[in-house]
Amino acid sequence: MSDTTVSRAELDAARLLLARMGISPADLVEAVSDRPPAPTFTEYVPVVAAAVSDGTRRAYGSYWKRVLEHWGQRRLDEPTPSEIEQLAEYAKAHVVARRNARGGRSAAEHLIAALRCLYKRAVADGIIAAGDNPALKVAKPRRLPSTR
Repeated sequence: MSDTTVSRAELDAARLLLARMGISPADLVEAVSDRPPAPTFTEYVPVVAAAVSDGTRRAYGSYWKRVLEHWGQRRLDEPTPSEIEQLAEYAKAHVVARRNARGGRSAAEHLIAALRCLYKRAVADGIIAAGDNPALKVAKPRRLPSTR
């Protein structure tokens, strides 16, 4: 028996448990579809920007603009952790080169932090479940030692 195969006894136990709770299998399927579709990034970024402090808005605003450029019409529940990593790499590759540049590491780190802020608010607003937050599944790049 493989890990994905469910035994007859396990199915019977699940049905019994659901029956005792007064829940039918159809109730479980309907509960998933009752949730309204998640808003698009274009719809939700202004909501978050209005809810955060001025400092947070200044720190993350340019990264939210980049998210809107790339994913504006996508729903919040669509991007995967891999796509977030790809966008972070894009931000890293297209960073403004300065004399003290560190190869775009901070740009990638800040983009991920901006998305974490956005998704944290979406979880708090009940738009997505905490376990469905793709930004938490992406590691921030490690910081290099200071040059000072």
